[in-house]
Formats: sequence, C-alpha cells, structure tokens
Amino acid sequence: MIVRIANTPRDYAWGSTTAIAELLGTAPSGGPEAEYWLGDHPASPAVVVDRPAVGRTLAEVTASLPGGRLPFLMKVLAAAEPLSLQAHPTPAQAVEGFTRENQEGIALDDPRRSYKDDRHKPELIYALSDPFIALSGFRPVVDTRSELAAIDDPCVLDLLDRLGGDGALADTVAWMLSGAPEIDRLVSALTNRAGVAHPDDPHGTWATVRRLAAHYPGDPGIAISTLMNTVVLRPGEALYLPAGNLHSYQEGLGIEVMAASDNVIRGGLTPKHVDVAELLSVLDARPLPAPRLEPHVTQPGFSVFRPDVPDFALTVVEGEALGDGVLIGGEGPSILLCLDGQVSVDGQQTVTRGDALYLSAGPYEVGGSGKVVVASVND
Repeated sequence: MIVRIANTPRDYAWGSTTAIAELLGTAPSGGPEAEYWLGDHPASPAVVVDRPAVGRTLAEVTASLPGGRLPFLMKVLAAAEPLSLQAHPTPAQAVEGFTRENQEGIALDDPRRSYKDDRHKPELIYALSDPFIALSGFRPVVDTRSELAAIDDPCVLDLLDRLGGDGALADTVAWMLSGAPEIDRLVSALTNRAGVAHPDDPHGTWATVRRLAAHYPGDPGIAISTLMNTVVLRPGEALYLPAGNLHSYQEGLGIEVMAASDNVIRGGLTPKHVDVAELLSVLDARPLPAPRLEPHVTQPGFSVFRPDVPDFALTVVEGEALGDGVLIGGEGPSILLCLDGQVSVDGQQTVTRGDALYLSAGPYEVGGSGKVVVASVND
C-alpha cells in the first residue's frame, strides 16, 4: 500500500517562519512553523490526500492494518530559537511515570503533565541546514573548569568548587535547578562574561550563553549550558539522543525521527511546565562525547542511520543510488519524504519536493533524481 500524506506545521513559538515552507515548496503561514509531523501520532496525525481515503487521518488508516500504530514518528524540525532543556525516559521510567501521573489524577492535557504516554522517546536529528546547532549531554568537567577559571566571581568560584570531578555533575545540575538565590547571581556573572568573551566564535560556550540569555534572560539553563557539549552538525550529519540525554536544539533545520511518544521532561529554557525532580530522576549525568551517529553506507548515495533501539531507522537515498534505482522498506511500514528532485516509487507514485508517502511493508523500488529520506522500523 502506498498512500500520499500531508499535514499542517505545528506553530510552536520557537519555530522558523520560512524554513519549512521553503523546504516543502509551500507558502509560509506568516507565523512560526516549528514542526511538520509525518506519522500517525494522535497529537497531530498526517492526513491522507489520495483517493479513495482522502481526508482520513493516517491514524485511522493504520488502526485497521496489521501491526496497528507506527512505532516511530518523522518530523521536519525548524528552530529559529532554542528549544527547552529536556530529557526523555527509558521504557521502564515511561511506564512508571505514566502510571503514577494517572494515579495522581493529572489529566493528559494538564500543563503539569510530564508523561503523556507509557513509551520511551529516543530521537535522531539529521541536519539539513548549515549549521544545525544543539546542546547534547555533558562534556568533561575539566573542559568546563578550564573555560570558567578566568572568571573572578564568588558564584563562579563556588561552581568550580562543586565541580570537583565528573561524579559531581548530577549534584551540580540539581543545585543549579534548586532555586537558590546564588543561582541568579551565577547566571548574571556568566551572562556578563559572555558579553565580552570570544565575540567572534559563533558556536562556542559563550556564543551559546549569549543566545540563551537573549531569549531566556536569567534562566538557570544558561548556567547548565556551560556544562554541556555544543554540537555543530553540517548537512548530512546526525545526532542520536538516547534516554536520559540532556539536550536543547538551538537553531537549524533538520529531519527528526523518534519513537512515537510525547514524553518530554523539561528543566528550563521554556515557559512550559518544568519538572525538576523528574528531570533529575531520568538524567544521565555522565560526561560523554556528543552522541553523533555515523551512517552505514552500502553504496554511493545510500546511507542508513541505525540507533541502538528497534523503533526507528533513517535511510537517505540520493544521487547515484536514485539514478540506478534501489530498494527501500522492509518488514514494517515506512514514511518517505522527498527533499529534492523527482522520484518514482515502485512505478505507482511520483513524488517531488515536499511530497510524503506512507508505505506499508516493502520492499519498494525508488528511482529518479534528487533526494528522499525514509523513516522505518530498525529491522
């Protein structure tokens, strides 16, 4: 089964006003367009635009098929401003948190709700813009200490004392989110330092502090950002965010694929509900390299990004591989989005820039010219 689908962009305040429209070849709405969802997630299911099922949601279609709901969700994400500082739970934590909030009587649409479902939410972001900037995970403490050592301020010196080793990161984050009065002074000291430090470095720690202070002045997430890896992705590069990884997309356009969940536990950089205790309970505070994900390249123009979860993978097909024709899809369903050119799918559908398809279990032959991305189960 091949079904053409579309959706309406989500208008979150941090979204770009032009990037998604330019990518899809549509007219901009005039407001922020942050995410374009391609899947059957009930919060914003794609809509079928082919007869005879035109107007039905993809959720209605998949509900009647073997296997039911998709285990993954693909999005086009366009950030003009930083997203919230957040992490996602493991499968066990998701079940426990969802059950607990149900027992507490917190409605699913209550702003205080952290667990909207009982699923985990690992994510992959594939960069389209140059650059795509993100904060992801914690860098070695020695790097933070080295960068802050020149600041002669009592609050910064207190921070350096707390950072006695890598094991101190969890306690330091908890302190930064505690609401203690000295945190305001620490954030102020870091913001002042950023005003004069490395003004020509667009992607370093102090550029991040300047960016965050411009959008969220005084937020403790500004201090937390100095503990984190700043990741600069170029087009075609990807970042994988497993459970517990603290992250914040800063700016850029990309393709995001994730497990089909809406469980976001926020710690700052947002006007939305912040759940400090729950964030600390799921946080992986180990200092680790930024979790870049390298693709498996099976032939020129055919790359597959496979994270360590079964829920999803992302295949990118372009150039020579499309010209020769290649098989995509496997035992489960897929979502295909055309980013450029004109591509035929099994001789049944031809897609151009911005067109998207739902594909039931494959395989399918794709050929033509341009570029497509395909989200699927990781089989």
